[in-house]
Amino acid sequence: MPSAEYGEKIGVGGPKVGYFVAANGSRSGHFLDTPEFQPIHDIGNNSSLFNRLDFQPNKTDAVHVNVFLARNWFQIPNSLDQLGQDQRQKAVTFNIAPGYQHTFNAHTLLTVNPYIRQDRVHYYPSAEDTPVTAAQDRRLTNFGVKADLSYYQGAHNLKFGTQLMATRLTEQFALGITDSDFNPVCLNRNGDPVAAPTVKDPANCSRNGFLPNPDVQLGLIPLDLTRGGSLFNFNSPGTIKEYSGYVQDSITWAGFTFNPGLRITRYDGLVQETGVQPRFGLSYLVKGSGTVLRAAYSRTFETPHNENLLLSSATGNLGLTDVFGALGEQPLRSGRRNQYNVGFQQALGRFLQVDADYWWKFTKNAQEFDVILNTPITFPIMWQKDKLDGFGIRVSTTNLSGFQLNTTLGHGRLRYFGPEVGGLLFNSPVDATVFRTDSDDAFQQTTSVRYQWHRNGPWGALTWRYDSGQVAGVGSLQEVLGLTGAQQAAAGLSCGSQVATPDNPITKCLSGLATQLLRLPDADAANDDTNPGRVAPRHLFDIGFGTDNLFKREDSTRGVTLKFTILNATNKIAFYNFLSTFGGTHFVAPRTYQGAIGFVF
Repeated sequence: MPSAEYGEKIGVGGPKVGYFVAANGSRSGHFLDTPEFQPIHDIGNNSSLFNRLDFQPNKTDAVHVNVFLARNWFQIPNSLDQLGQDQRQKAVTFNIAPGYQHTFNAHTLLTVNPYIRQDRVHYYPSAEDTPVTAAQDRRLTNFGVKADLSYYQGAHNLKFGTQLMATRLTEQFALGITDSDFNPVCLNRNGDPVAAPTVKDPANCSRNGFLPNPDVQLGLIPLDLTRGGSLFNFNSPGTIKEYSGYVQDSITWAGFTFNPGLRITRYDGLVQETGVQPRFGLSYLVKGSGTVLRAAYSRTFETPHNENLLLSSATGNLGLTDVFGALGEQPLRSGRRNQYNVGFQQALGRFLQVDADYWWKFTKNAQEFDVILNTPITFPIMWQKDKLDGFGIRVSTTNLSGFQLNTTLGHGRLRYFGPEVGGLLFNSPVDATVFRTDSDDAFQQTTSVRYQWHRNGPWGALTWRYDSGQVAGVGSLQEVLGLTGAQQAAAGLSCGSQVATPDNPITKCLSGLATQLLRLPDADAANDDTNPGRVAPRHLFDIGFGTDNLFKREDSTRGVTLKFTILNATNKIAFYNFLSTFGGTHFVAPRTYQGAIGFVF
């Protein structure tokens, strides 16, 4: 998996004019996380160019212009079930963001920032696509202006302003089924799918000596190219508009800091809605102990994601609603979220600091994404509601004779409630009343230890990451028996001494059924909410060493940097997620070596 990266930054200027440019690029044989531990068909590259021009004609005015250009191209990683297919994606982006600031006096500042950004995404199919073929050409152009006035006086730091924006969408999409086993109409007497290309109605299976498939998705049959169907085609433009006004303040008094705010948003998209969003934060410094206590409440207006919004809101086309899992052909609506945070920050002596936060989020019309199999094609969807909560803790030290340690610990419980609206949720339809998404993780932590020898000496670092396991796309151990051989082999499925391989799946097992990379309950104990299937816990270690001043020059603005890193040093085989409706299957990358040299001048 050879890879290469480059980067360059240059800045020049004087008292009134400054210019900065940064160029970056990379090419990798492991561009995306893949559905197999050893990447197959995963070459990609990207490049970007950032320019900034600053001009200050006098003491009260300042003008700047940011220009960003980016391009990436990559292959869609294949699984062992998809050898030979050659799907690719290319995305091109530009962003132009000028800005103006005017200082009225020591207390008042005006800031105006117009902008325009365009993302164009092309998804290319190939002749060998399986189990579906898809093509996409979409464009998203976002433009608008944000302006605010800041006023600082005494205990107040007040800001009020407006944001006006519009997003022009153009979406072209095509989809067809290329594998007759993906949505079989009939089954044989053993319950296995049969091709039967001329049978398009389950009621006709018996007259051909077969059994009707009770799980057939009727709406997909017209898209089944193996049964004479045709591609589903979608082509539509649209414009989403959004207008906001806001006011916020930061008030300090004694040991207290108050942060009240109010934002009102008018959303004029496929639906028209208005969101009133009050927010309030409070923190208090306990002077004797140095403890900072904090709490906050916010009500936010969660507008639908714009990527593929038009198609996702029209899944009722051609009777496909039952196929794609949506409640019906209706536009996605905005969500209303209530969020609560409490936390504290505490210094323990001069060397250690602890920062902790606990959060609760409750949303009506919860916004989310789903994907097509293992592709990067995403669709916005909406659940009836969600209930999310979790905590984050950070422990860090100061520099202790060259040593520094940082630890972050977290927990997230993410519960979503149906029904679902929008999207193309046919990968693994969710029919549970309440379930956990694949981001739900009971516990994860990352610990980094770094040591540097003297001020300009070499350094070494060790990073340890632990994850207790995110929710998998299969709920019970018995469900794995229905997967393909490649999927079973990836999960490490076995039945006693029999081990699943891509060519020899396990379809029956009387006892001893187990998986190496998943932690799945038995069918009678499985529950999508309280006891979902998860990927196995994992420990990952990264090792790095190098120097920020190879030749120990006293002038730190000139010199040579050197770094060598080993990622996944133990070559751990583990999943990030498995057959997720919302993310597909992705393995942790195998052991990777990275070297970098930098020149500072």
